[in-house]
Amino acid sequence: AAPVAEPARPVTTLRPVPVVPSQVSARGVQMADTAEIEWLAEEEALTPFRVFRSFDYSVSLLFHAKELAYYVALYQDGSLWRALKAADLEAAEAAFHHFEEQATRLSEGETRRAQLEAQNEQLARMIARSEAQAERLRTDLQRRGAQEQTVSNRQHQVRKDVSQLEAQRVAAQAHLNKAHRQIHQLNLTSNEGIPHLPSR
Repeated sequence: AAPVAEPARPVTTLRPVPVVPSQVSARGVQMADTAEIEWLAEEEALTPFRVFRSFDYSVSLLFHAKELAYYVALYQDGSLWRALKAADLEAAEAAFHHFEEQATRLSEGETRRAQLEAQNEQLARMIARSEAQAERLRTDLQRRGAQEQTVSNRQHQVRKDVSQLEAQRVAAQAHLNKAHRQIHQLNLTSNEGIPHLPSR
């Protein structure tokens, strides 16, 4: 049985999300200087503790050992977009989960697009297979119809030939019977010329 694609669902509207949620900002998280993070990354001074990726969006929880500071960075297509700084791991993890949820929501449209593209490609393949099968069936029916017509014409010709041959056979049989009668009559006439010889 052919696979049935699930019906398309409408893509949810993306909701704006605050950069620093109130429950996070209350726990000692502040906005970070993106240029500082980029410089620290170039200096290889940051250790990644957590990484989350969803399509073009990624979130990193970075540890700066020298300053005992934590950074949470949100990237879009590899470029640093937003960043937060925390003094302890617990607050940094809360900020990481916030950015993780934000990245997930931002990529909802991309997720749905990927699903729809895959479904449409699957439907296109199914349509192509169905059309090819229909074409094969049409060709088979046409070939079968042509063959049946050939057989029908052949049968008609055979019946016609049989009828003609039967008529010829009847005529020939009648001719033969007539010839036999003539031979019989001629024999009778010929025998009349035989003299009557007395028996000894």
